[in-house]
Amino acid sequence: MKHPLETNRLQLEEITPDHLELFFKLHSCPEVDEFNTMGIPTSTETTAEILKPALDDQLNETRSKYCWAVYRKSDGVFIGEAGFSNSGPKYKCGGMHYLLMPEQWGQGYATEIAKGLIEFGFMELNLHRIEAGVATENLASIRVMEKAGMQREGRRRKILPIRGEWVDNYHYAILESDPRN
Repeated sequence: MKHPLETNRLQLEEITPDHLELFFKLHSCPEVDEFNTMGIPTSTETTAEILKPALDDQLNETRSKYCWAVYRKSDGVFIGEAGFSNSGPKYKCGGMHYLLMPEQWGQGYATEIAKGLIEFGFMELNLHRIEAGVATENLASIRVMEKAGMQREGRRRKILPIRGEWVDNYHYAILESDPRN
């Protein structure tokens, strides 16, 4: 079952194979790759392999992976990707991520996406906890996590493989009982 999401300014559409070229373009941006562990794809086939688990999961009755193409409502322009993973009923925990085209940075879209994903996790999936990791040098995403109401819980040393280097990340989380705006 598809799960479209909507925020004040954005429409999130669950991915289909038709989104492959858009995602390849997004993942191929060196600026987007700066803090991304996937690296720049060598082909659309590489991007297809990255998207395959989320596409396959759409057929499952009980979902654990979600991936959306993000569009600006005002003009229908593709601006990025949002994703969510769900640990299942025992731990009631989810993880989220987002990537935006560089020309869309600094306009509050990432914070809007993060807040939308948090609401999706708590309201639609009835989760207890939502987590996200961010490279310690990624100041923009750190601000997003904090504006979305997430709390920094710690630093994980040398956990992110980025362009052949091991990089530290901050671990953020928000609980269903935490205040949200």
